[in-house]
Amino acid sequence: MFRIARIVRSIVLAGLCVIAHCAVADGDTPGGKRPIEVAASAEKGSLKNPHTDKPEMIEAGRKLYMSYSCNGCHGGGGGGGMCPPLTNEVWVYGSEDDTLFRLISLGTVDLQKQGFMRKGREGVVGPMPPHGELIKTDDDLWKIITFIRSVYKGDVSRRNW
Repeated sequence: MFRIARIVRSIVLAGLCVIAHCAVADGDTPGGKRPIEVAASAEKGSLKNPHTDKPEMIEAGRKLYMSYSCNGCHGGGGGGGMCPPLTNEVWVYGSEDDTLFRLISLGTVDLQKQGFMRKGREGVVGPMPPHGELIKTDDDLWKIITFIRSVYKGDVSRRNW
């Protein structure tokens, strides 16, 4: 039964990635670089979110979060689903901007290859697939991270604004 659930989950994730990729036009990326390129070339610990908790950045990030189907796994408000919630105290790999950017861009497998280790545990521990090729620009990813930080319900000092 568990094996069937894992297969179904993999198929669903692959489908979401294909849908998200189809929604992104190929070609140039005006306004930024592809997140995968930034994550591969930036020095570890150097990535910082240029956006703040301004309502327009949060709303832009929410729209991108929905358009890339992040809600399919993490829930529309970030409360979780088949993947960990984004609203609670547990940030499996840490809450730093650099870590979140790389986790979303590279996915858990390549993040671990860069030397990142789990800092916490969640009830749902499935791997995060890489989205660095799907999300059009690094600026779009920073907006998504801004939205994610806005739905966090834990200790405010961990929001890293």
